[in-house]
Amino acid sequence: MTQSLLDSAASLGSVLYAASLDEVLGLDPKQLLGIPLALIGAALLAFGAQYQSRGLNKVERIVGVSAGAGLSFSHMLNLLRRPSWVLGTALLGIAVLFQIGSLSLSPLMIVQPIGVVGLVITSILNSRMSGVRLGKRVRSSIALSVLGIVVFVSIAAYTAVDRKVTDQKLITILITFAVVLALALLLFVAFRHRGVALIYIVGAGVLYGFVATFAKVVIGRLQQGEFEWLTWTCVAALIVGALLGMVFVQNAYSSGPPDLVVAGLTVIDPIVAVLIGIVVLGEAAAAPPWAGAAFVVSGAVAVVGVIGLAKYHPQTGHSAIEGHRHGSAAAEEGLGQDPGA
Repeated sequence: MTQSLLDSAASLGSVLYAASLDEVLGLDPKQLLGIPLALIGAALLAFGAQYQSRGLNKVERIVGVSAGAGLSFSHMLNLLRRPSWVLGTALLGIAVLFQIGSLSLSPLMIVQPIGVVGLVITSILNSRMSGVRLGKRVRSSIALSVLGIVVFVSIAAYTAVDRKVTDQKLITILITFAVVLALALLLFVAFRHRGVALIYIVGAGVLYGFVATFAKVVIGRLQQGEFEWLTWTCVAALIVGALLGMVFVQNAYSSGPPDLVVAGLTVIDPIVAVLIGIVVLGEAAAAPPWAGAAFVVSGAVAVVGVIGLAKYHPQTGHSAIEGHRHGSAAAEEGLGQDPGA
């Protein structure tokens, strides 16, 4: 089952990228180097998410309190002592470095779809390591997410045109981010004791969409030698968004499986980044009318896939403590490692 899912995703990616071969070959050869870097980053993201989730689940059993009600000081202290969580965090840090490298070499709309590979890898890893078989609805939801996001960003790559980020546009992005940040904080306060995985996932995806945008802007400004107060503000916004996004992700691990978390990061993230490019930067101003309809349909398909994954995944809504009390210790056995990890 998982192999057929992987084959389908690979075939879809091959068709879409073959269709855009002429466009990709038109890039500077150095820009092509961003593609393998993005692939490595996606793989590291998948493994990092898996190990972070495993570490948090282990800490929940040690502390005896679900992190779905919010990470406590005891949770955080024990996380730093868990080799699996530390390893996962290190892998995610390295993944970020690879993603920044890919953004510095290639256009955002070329490397962003590659991140969805992480969703397929994570789904296969989580299924095998946890011993939980993914049902037909879950596999269909994953396929919808992959299909929607690849089509969405591929159309954007065809129709969008790079435009210089003026100071006025950057100020608009920063103001929008401030509003999003305030809403994210309100949602976190309102839902932190309810363990709603989808809230955390959407919040993290939106925040990381802005983080990717700010990273691209900062890299562009550095390359242009324009490092002034607006650039420093972008750096600060990037750090704040990344930190709050990380908090959302850690809380999501307690109430949802790692492949759901990765789905939010690889589906919601690029949709937000591309929407910023379209609405604020005007990168799709010259796009034909059909492109607008295609954006709406493909984006909706990807979001429906994420919602379906959250609704039908057998691990959604079950904390590690509940699973442990019912004898569900397959995650540790499936990894074939020391339970102390």
